[in-house]
Amino acid sequence: MAGNIGFDVARPSATRTQHAVRLLVLMSRCGSPPTEVDPPGMVSVVRSELRLQATDFWLRNPDYLADELITLVESGAVDKSYVKVARKLLHDPEPDLRYYPMPKWLHGAYEPLDDAFSLLETYGLASAVRRGTPGQNVSQTQFFLTATGAAAAAELAKDPVLGWYAKQVELVALIAGDDVGSRLKERQYLQATYANAELGLNIASIADRVRERLAGHATGDEAEGGR
Repeated sequence: MAGNIGFDVARPSATRTQHAVRLLVLMSRCGSPPTEVDPPGMVSVVRSELRLQATDFWLRNPDYLADELITLVESGAVDKSYVKVARKLLHDPEPDLRYYPMPKWLHGAYEPLDDAFSLLETYGLASAVRRGTPGQNVSQTQFFLTATGAAAAAELAKDPVLGWYAKQVELVALIAGDDVGSRLKERQYLQATYANAELGLNIASIADRVRERLAGHATGDEAEGGR
């Protein structure tokens, strides 16, 4: 990175607690309102593991998140102040400290959720509903945020350290929109580095290519007082 922060530097794996915190904020901001057929007392739901895995990938990989923001700017979907946001994702120390690459498997970026999610379930912060025939393959898992979980996410946003996740997830929610998980995966597969990653290995950084894209956006194009 310029200054220089590097997304390719080896680092320890994220802890179970860090993974649980990411899942908590993702359900809080990247879920949808429950319906009357859902379990009572739930505040938000992520309807598929594909969507949860895809949004977790962007939360863990600031370079891919920055690239999506640039694409939104160039399409006119968001204003030019987000170029400054994308630049900060690559140049500020904080995003790099939260960078944890994900391995690629058959459906793209994937890391088992059970261990981290069980931590949320233990404290009554979330609940997973698995649909399918008992003893056979689960056809779909839906991830629900409880009222207690929503309150915890709100408190987390005030924390001087963990509050970073609450801010970063707003950008993830912006680029994910209402797309279903399969559509988010399709978008991620448009990245050649992502698509060509070997199964079982971490998906490599695209920071250098994102810097090249940013070079085409003069600083003067960024709105004054950008986010």
